[in-house]
Amino acid sequence: MTSSDRDRQISHRGSSVMEECGSSNAFLREFGCEQSLLSRPDGSASFIQGDTSVLAGVYGPAEVKVSKEIYDRATLEVLIQPKVGLPTVKERSQEQCVRETCEASLLLSLHPRSSLTLILQVLHDDGSLLSCFLNAACMALMDAGLPMSCLFCGVTCAIDANGEIITDPTAAQEKESRALMTFAIDSKEHKVMMSSTKGSFSVHELQQCIAVSQKASEKIFQFYRDSIRRRYSKTL
Repeated sequence: MTSSDRDRQISHRGSSVMEECGSSNAFLREFGCEQSLLSRPDGSASFIQGDTSVLAGVYGPAEVKVSKEIYDRATLEVLIQPKVGLPTVKERSQEQCVRETCEASLLLSLHPRSSLTLILQVLHDDGSLLSCFLNAACMALMDAGLPMSCLFCGVTCAIDANGEIITDPTAAQEKESRALMTFAIDSKEHKVMMSSTKGSFSVHELQQCIAVSQKASEKIFQFYRDSIRRRYSKTL
């Protein structure tokens, strides 16, 4: 399969996912996902949100260095590789957000004194990058078959100058916004597992963004289910 054929296949998988989420400006861009596209990692996935795309690879459980060994659980390391150049402080902050979310979801105590490594490669950034990282990470962890207490997804909300909430904003919409928030939502009770905020906003606006993100997460989890169902219906 050529790269162009794979791109068309990924786009087709998410072609029907553009859903309204409660207000006139709250919608999700088209999703696309493909799992097991890399041979070396134990699990891999690519995730596309509009024109934002991320490639994720999971390695482990594997032997861990003595200096990083934890006696009662596995050690999780998250590495983000930008499209060009070396990682900066921004990538380090995003790594922490993804790692904390994955640690809350994974059953790391089942693999003590071992290591897990999650590598996220930016292919293209057109906004909502952190939420795309989270979604790609979850699909890669599922592909690796690692035990998890719940699934998770990422939703980004932007508040523009008029106070309107925009979910899954593009890069242009992020630049024009006065506040930007990304939430990790769990699949069991749709609770917030992690939040990353930037800009100025009121408590009421924060609560509104959380509610909109929880509503939008239902569409993402349904996309997860549809993607897995399509994948295994072809192999069984």
